Amino acid sequence: MIANPIRGLLAAVAGLVMLGVTACGGGGGGGGGGGLGPAVTGVDLSGTQIAVGSKEFTEQLILGKIAVLALRAAGAEVEDRTGLVGTPVVRGALLSGEIDMYWEYTGTAWLGPLGNTDPISGQQAQFDAVKQADVANGVVWFALADANNAYALAANPQAAQEFGVRTISDFARLAQQNPQAATLCTAAEFPTRNDGLPAVERTYGFDLPDANVAVLDFGLVYTSVAARQPCNFAVVFGTDAQVLANDLVVLEDDKQGLATYNVAVSMREETFRANPQAYETLFGAIAAQLTTERATQLNSQVDIDGEQPEDVAEQFLTESGIVAG
Repeated sequence: MIANPIRGLLAAVAGLVMLGVTACGGGGGGGGGGGLGPAVTGVDLSGTQIAVGSKEFTEQLILGKIAVLALRAAGAEVEDRTGLVGTPVVRGALLSGEIDMYWEYTGTAWLGPLGNTDPISGQQAQFDAVKQADVANGVVWFALADANNAYALAANPQAAQEFGVRTISDFARLAQQNPQAATLCTAAEFPTRNDGLPAVERTYGFDLPDANVAVLDFGLVYTSVAARQPCNFAVVFGTDAQVLANDLVVLEDDKQGLATYNVAVSMREETFRANPQAYETLFGAIAAQLTTERATQLNSQVDIDGEQPEDVAEQFLTESGIVAG
């Protein structure tokens, strides 16, 4: 996990923000009568008005609700605009001022709105590049989290043990020494994307035969590798709840051959400059808790257990000690 000075602040803070929060609904502002207590990060955003957006899929809804609830706990009046459909829409809302912030993925911004064709290796280097490039657009990036919703290679747990594969280097060795065992299930695009299989093969020095790659509908990838039919390994997304549901082993990208899609806050510069320390403290505390494993668990609570994103967000904030229960 990335280093974060917020842990010391959480222990040392003496003044609490004595404002409650409401449960957030679509498009609503702040108000009284919520289930959470005051923020415990020493942040006071009383009188601040801020609009929070997100995309429409599970992880983004959870992250958006986390931001809404945390900001309300700190005293801000929050317009909840979570659930916008797709990157172009939510990014456009940020640039136009319809929203003030949302959690975005570094790789998504770099290869999408910022118009680049090749990823930058390493999560910090990719974050730094995005942060620098977006200055021209009036967007500030901060609170980089360890949670990485990128392409990942995963293994059936029995196959991982049988073939001694825990890293992508191990998979490359298996592909060279025992190619019939190095079978890979994937959805479309990964075999040909710049940040997909060609990047992995180039970085790790192997060439997977076309016959070893089974291109399936996305929904079948996880269940197929769980059953080892027709593959021992699969291309997954790093924080997908199906990784937990199917007890898969995510291989370590030990040479950083895959693009990174770490989550971080993207905020309008005008909004950020009004309260920079408060935002960095509050969202830095949140980001420090957002590992890939934790994000996967949060997604699983919604996608597998059937909980609501807002309830999962509230539980995350209270269990992490960011907001009082």
